[in-house]
Amino acid sequence: MKNSLLILCFLFTLVACKKDNSKPNNDNIKAEVQTFLEDYTKTYKKLAYASALAEWDANTKIVAGDTTNAYNVQKTNEAYAKFSGSTDVIEKTKKFLENKDQLDLVQVRQLNTILYGAANNPQTVSELVKERIAAENAQNETLFGFDFKVDGKSKSTGDIDNVLRTSNNETERLKNWEASKEVGKSLKDGLDNLRHLRNKTVSALGYDDYFSYQVSDYGMTREDMLNDMNKMVSDVWPLYRELHTWARYELAKKYNAEVPEYIPAHWLPNRWGQDWSALVNVEGLDIDGALKDKDPEWIVKEGENFYKSIGFDALPASFYEKSSMYPLPEDATYKKNNHASAWHMDLENDLRCLMSVEPTAEYYETIHHELGHIYYYQAYTNPDVPPLLRGGANRGYHEAIGSLLGLAAMQKPFLASKGLVDANAEIDETQNLLKEALNYVIFLPFSAGVMTEFENALYAEDLPKDQFNKKWWALAKKYQGMVPPSNRGEEYCDAASKTHINNDAAQYYDYAVSYILLFQFHDHIAKNILKQDPHATNYYGSKAVGDFLKEVLKTGANNDWRELLKESVGSEMSAKPMLEYFAPLMTYLKEQNEGRTYTLPETL
Repeated sequence: MKNSLLILCFLFTLVACKKDNSKPNNDNIKAEVQTFLEDYTKTYKKLAYASALAEWDANTKIVAGDTTNAYNVQKTNEAYAKFSGSTDVIEKTKKFLENKDQLDLVQVRQLNTILYGAANNPQTVSELVKERIAAENAQNETLFGFDFKVDGKSKSTGDIDNVLRTSNNETERLKNWEASKEVGKSLKDGLDNLRHLRNKTVSALGYDDYFSYQVSDYGMTREDMLNDMNKMVSDVWPLYRELHTWARYELAKKYNAEVPEYIPAHWLPNRWGQDWSALVNVEGLDIDGALKDKDPEWIVKEGENFYKSIGFDALPASFYEKSSMYPLPEDATYKKNNHASAWHMDLENDLRCLMSVEPTAEYYETIHHELGHIYYYQAYTNPDVPPLLRGGANRGYHEAIGSLLGLAAMQKPFLASKGLVDANAEIDETQNLLKEALNYVIFLPFSAGVMTEFENALYAEDLPKDQFNKKWWALAKKYQGMVPPSNRGEEYCDAASKTHINNDAAQYYDYAVSYILLFQFHDHIAKNILKQDPHATNYYGSKAVGDFLKEVLKTGANNDWRELLKESVGSEMSAKPMLEYFAPLMTYLKEQNEGRTYTLPETL
């Protein structure tokens, strides 16, 4: 650049030369920014790791009355917040971004990441941030330490889920469903408080509300995201309407009851009605039966073996040493968070999973899903991706990859190759497709509709606390065609029984995005790499599939997620592959529903 300026000085006038020399030197600006980024990253990694370690302890060993974990989480999160949201960091980052045209794109991406993180912890409202951290910690302790009881006996959420999946006793189902919602009473005030604290925190850096802040991570406005979510629901609505009608009649038959206009929530095999797949058993695909005698560790190793078969490395020994993978013994003196999750503790090689693996089909799918996150972490932990950009291309990508591999692991050819089903077994493909639709299609009105609209109302529309439950059930009726088994007054807060409402707030549309993306990726892999029917694939052992996934994963957040999608599958985000996948099911459902009364509108 300096030589170019000298040449210009000789070619043009002295005035022109002086004008060019008056411009900021790009190399100097880049060097200054790079020094800032490196210094910031060093401290950030140290503080973020300390926070993650404290959060890990708080999620894996919950002791009633013990405040040690709460204290450690509070202190480490405060230190992290104080640094990441410091006035100095914010001012320097904003100043550097004023010259973003003179910086490398990777530098700009890191600066934007720093500023986004600072908005959640601005020093200008440090007392507010401190209060929010304490409130979030208290909310988690209440949520994960809650003692669920049925007929006076303590039950785990896994026990309750098993009843809802398998029991034909409506009285038993009702007791367990109601027990699962009791935690909401204890969380309602905390959720209201958190809503106000989160909104006030991010408003300090100019965000309208916490929902808008979270959506901005996609490079989108709140209105853009709501429009995209509404389109997703509209796209799948004709199929959802058929599934809802089919389920009403099948469930009424099962419980020897009149066909309801809307489905009573306790009739469904999931606490929130987000997954109905347990309503269908596919003969020849008795995966639970095939796994019942397996050790839980075998399930985990099978997941790892799959990833190794397509060309990924073995998991580090520390993964098994540090993870919390299995249910606690019955005589344990503490509790743990049983919600499956994957953790990138230090943005390097400390990788962990928190689960309670049991030898069931659900956990067989879950382990492939969660290890999808772990291998995503591993893929973008490389020299080409700075630690600040070690995340998914967008938050939905992470879930999409996990769900993609979960789907692949449950298809018959894959299962047959692992000896979990008989390759020659006659399987009713329509019933199998129905079971899949009761998982993937059913989920979208819940995630893109109920959860997204509720959190938008909570944060952006300042939903009054005395209307939390009314709003939740109005949305469940509209989007899911589901109603509570009896009146649920405002003493309840059934929305807060959903973990994400409390500690992964205003981000549930990530999962809706992920389901659309997973079918786009799966469609591409099946048709263009494996040359197989998308309904019957076997990824196992395909290095070509592994190579494709590595290309998607290895850049982390060091890309434009829209461009990455186009480069990977050749199209923008679209529900078309998902609709094509389930198109054969529509004919069957219309035949089943002939003469039946539809209670959901044709369009929303």
